[in-house]
Amino acid sequence: MDFGAVLQTNPPSARTVQLAKLAEAHGFSHVWTFDSHLLWQEPYVIYSRILAETDRIIVGPMVTNPGTRDWTVTASTYATLNEMYGNRTICGIGRGDSAVRVINGTPTTLKTLRESVHVIRELANSRSVEYNGATLQFPWSRGSTLDVWVAAYGPLALKLAGEVGDGFILQMADLDVAEWMIKTVREAAAKSGRDPMAVKFCVAAPMYIGDNWGHMRNQCRWFGGMVGNHVADIVAKYGIESHVPKALTDYIIGRQDYDYNEHGRAGNAHAEFVPDEIVDRFCLLGTAKDHIEKLEALRAIGVDQFAGYLQHDNKEETMRVYGETVIPAMTEPIVAKK
Repeated sequence: MDFGAVLQTNPPSARTVQLAKLAEAHGFSHVWTFDSHLLWQEPYVIYSRILAETDRIIVGPMVTNPGTRDWTVTASTYATLNEMYGNRTICGIGRGDSAVRVINGTPTTLKTLRESVHVIRELANSRSVEYNGATLQFPWSRGSTLDVWVAAYGPLALKLAGEVGDGFILQMADLDVAEWMIKTVREAAAKSGRDPMAVKFCVAAPMYIGDNWGHMRNQCRWFGGMVGNHVADIVAKYGIESHVPKALTDYIIGRQDYDYNEHGRAGNAHAEFVPDEIVDRFCLLGTAKDHIEKLEALRAIGVDQFAGYLQHDNKEETMRVYGETVIPAMTEPIVAKK
């Protein structure tokens, strides 16, 4: 299993770079960041500094969207970073949440998302593509490679992820929901003629090492509020009594208005409706042993990477314990039981 650290690009940017370097030192393979150009600093600028000061870490957004960035500019950014630092980038993309809603926009259609994945991937892989009535290719790009991983929750978005994504990002560590979504994505991949086992699966959720459960829950409750934004869209489209797992839909009954200015922040007052049970199910909390047990369960259902959000007050210690205990335990060869 691979491990990623998910950071916010809050100023000072040097702090984000420092945390990325620390992640690499502790054995993480990926550094992901939020991508909301008004709420936080520009991630792609910071990626350049991270790549310059690390040796192997892979960087990318969790997640970008097709609505606030021109697809060809996004692809050019990746191809440029790859030429400068080697192929050490990855693209997580979805329909859009905070980046579009904070400017009173709405998530893009799945059709737009599908088209953007194709255009960004082809250009950033040094290939030509038909776009807006023209055949485009970067004449300066040679040997650039980029995987595009699709973030999704609803049934149609999961279908799209299986049909076109190099990987699938689930922003939630609930085992029941993850198992249902992985099955749905793999079935869609198989029906479209793809190898379902070729699609990589990333579960992203807050990770907090500690033993004070009340404090850990309060530091990570914001995540249930963030996920609730996507779940609310699903409920609006499919209703509560749909085939979407009830573990995903029931908790948002008490959800009210959401302030994106507090998006992804510990202590977010707009996440008070999220019960402790949901925090425990959606996140990885507790001792190293607690984390390893849940990670082993995630790996057993097909998860290839766990990306841990670090929007809390215990960043360094959590990464240290992961580097010294959790990651080594999860990267040891699996010995068959007799």
